[in-house]
Amino acid sequence: MKRKIILFLLAFLAFVAVYPICFLFTGALMGKGEWSQSLAAMSGDSGYVQFPLLPLFPTLKSYVELLLDSPEFFVMFWNSVKLAGGILFGQFLFGVPAAWGFAKGHFPFRKGLFTVYILLMMMPFQVLMLSDYLILDQFHLLDTHLGIILLSAFSTFPVFIMYRFFDGVPDALIDAAKLDGASSLQVFLYVGIPLGSPGIISAMVLGFLEYWNMIEQPMTFLKSKELWPLSLYLPNISLEEAGAAFAASVMALIPAIFVFMAGQDYLEKGIVAAAIKE
Repeated sequence: MKRKIILFLLAFLAFVAVYPICFLFTGALMGKGEWSQSLAAMSGDSGYVQFPLLPLFPTLKSYVELLLDSPEFFVMFWNSVKLAGGILFGQFLFGVPAAWGFAKGHFPFRKGLFTVYILLMMMPFQVLMLSDYLILDQFHLLDTHLGIILLSAFSTFPVFIMYRFFDGVPDALIDAAKLDGASSLQVFLYVGIPLGSPGIISAMVLGFLEYWNMIEQPMTFLKSKELWPLSLYLPNISLEEAGAAFAASVMALIPAIFVFMAGQDYLEKGIVAAAIKE
């Protein structure tokens, strides 16, 4: 009996957590009259916003209008792809060697530099916003995708995550590879990256979920609307276009779900690998 009560409570909490997403998919299938009635309270009418589980008269009109009559949606969608892809490529190119160096390198002030990395990671975007703005302005990178990509490509958070996994690589294995004649670069490429791949993929998955939905950086550094990512498209949809907002939200959610599901096993393996010590 006790177990059934616990399962019921867990199921209820899971339903509460998933329900907003269910309503998102439901709203995207509603007609204009139905979602206008459900969201009437947001227009100043008395009552409360209604959240039906299923649409009374399902239609794909919102998707058709979004995909066939909203060219700005595709522009901003591909802007998000370019920004997220460029940032993740930069983090892989610079962050992976940095994490390996901090974990297995031997150089002066290594611990001190890593402490600086941790301090930078703890600083919110608002603290560094002005200095970042001035730097981008100095290099004429304001209002460009490259400016945002460069700022985020050197983020310290993925370095911290990958460091924990690289730190778990046995030193005995590295010593054995060097005894067999492997150079430091070969050890990094053929020992470090394969064994640290769960951490690398974990950092990339978390990074994608963050940068696919980022708002503050584009709002601060991008002035031209044609450069905006999809995350800035949704807040600019009015209540009169709620159907397009629901449909756009679903389309923006699908890549995030796909990436999370594709990297879920690596996230689990990464958690296990982080707990294994020599």
